[in-house]
Parts: sequence; structure tokens; C-alpha cells
Amino acid sequence: MELTVTELEGKVGEQIGLSDWVEVDQDMISTFGKLTFDEQFIHMDPERAAAETPFGGTIAHGFLTLSLASKFAVETLPGVKGRTMGINYGFNKIRFLHPVASGKRIRGRFTLDNLTRKGEGQILQEFGLSIEIEGVESPALVAQWLTMTFFEEVAA
Repeated sequence: MELTVTELEGKVGEQIGLSDWVEVDQDMISTFGKLTFDEQFIHMDPERAAAETPFGGTIAHGFLTLSLASKFAVETLPGVKGRTMGINYGFNKIRFLHPVASGKRIRGRFTLDNLTRKGEGQILQEFGLSIEIEGVESPALVAQWLTMTFFEEVAA
């Protein structure tokens, strides 16, 4: 789905995306650990993590959980009509609230908290992001994510 900037402005304060569930399995966790050189046993060694941590097994890296936000956004957020380019502009806030155990499923929930016109053909979108863990009350993380979108103006 694509919306004009004017239509998006009307969505400020609303939930605008809910992704499908994604399983975070040990293979994903181990691959991420190797790629990022974070091979701490709580991520990489299920037996040791079960024996020596309160988690009962391995947990995903917080940054792995955060990195899946891109997948969730591409799957679920509406596009901007006339979009020529979009960039990740950063975060105002990221909080890791609950570990994601190996084998759990997570999904992303997005609200459009603010949209600011930054000049002709450019908007800054502020998304509230919550990454939920299936069957767990507390989210894995909450964040305020900023994206900059460049577009050619399209009539509503």
C-alpha cells in the first residue's frame, strides 16, 4: 500500500503496521554472533547458557532483535507515493526490555508518532516501534525510529 504525504499526515498517532511473526532460532543467533564477533556463551552455547544463566538456554543478541526491525518495516509499513529514496535516520530511544529466547517468535508493531515536512520533497517520520515476543507480556524492545523519505509530490 502507498499513501500520499497528506494521507500519512492523517495517520499520525495511529498504529500503521503489524508484521508477521518470525522465529529467532539458534542458527540465526549463532550466525549473527559470528558476523558481529559477539560470541558470548549466552548466545552461542545452549548447554552452558541453560546451566549458568537464569534464561534456561540461549538468548538472541539485543542488536539481532533490533536488526529485524528493517524486515518488519519493509513487510508492513505503507510506502510513500512518489518516493524516490528513503534512509534510516537513526533512533531517539532504544530500550531492550526482555530477552528473546532461542526458538521464540517475534514481530514488529509500528505507530506513526510524528511526520515533519523538512523541505520540498522530504519528510521525517518518527515511528514508535515495539518488538513483541509471542506469549510474553513485556516487549523485547521499544524504540523511537526515525526515517527520512525523499519523494516527488503526488496529488492526493
